[in-house]
Amino acid sequence: MASDRTDKDGAAKERARAGSTALTRGPRVRLDQPRPQRRRLLPDYDPEAFGRLSERVARFLGTGRFIVLMTLVIILWVIWNITVPKALRFDEYPFIFLTLALSLQASYAAPLILLAQNRQDDRDRVTQEQERTQNERSIADTEYLTREIAALRMGLGEVATRDWLRSELQDLMKDLGEQRERLAEDARPERDESDR
Repeated sequence: MASDRTDKDGAAKERARAGSTALTRGPRVRLDQPRPQRRRLLPDYDPEAFGRLSERVARFLGTGRFIVLMTLVIILWVIWNITVPKALRFDEYPFIFLTLALSLQASYAAPLILLAQNRQDDRDRVTQEQERTQNERSIADTEYLTREIAALRMGLGEVATRDWLRSELQDLMKDLGEQRERLAEDARPERDESDR
């Protein structure tokens, strides 16, 4: 009896294992939990932080302070390697190490400057898109207000003004006066006949 139970449990476990691997083809994935981080050969870095650093470097490379500092370093380098005793010199006359250092600095400065320019282009593109959207909204608002003002003008053209009302009332007063006179004239002959 115990062996039957273990056989049934073992068979159920085997079916469950076979069913889960047949459906998922690998370890079970849980959607309510973040994926475990994969190991990478290269270290992770924050692209925004790297971009900000490249902009700072590019800004510094474009200043007069950098040019002055670079000039002073080169002058001191050359003076040191010409005037001090041979035992203390680290770069003899063709200044190969200085050339290498300047080439290395230029090879890093150019991509950093390009990266900073690309980030600035992206910011400019976003700003232009926002300005374009704002301009479209302003144009739509202006057109709407223009239509509303035109509708108001047309509506005001049909509204009775004070002068028009006065002229209409004066015409009505004249008409009423004329009708009163006619009625008075019509009533006089009847009185004249009744007096006879």
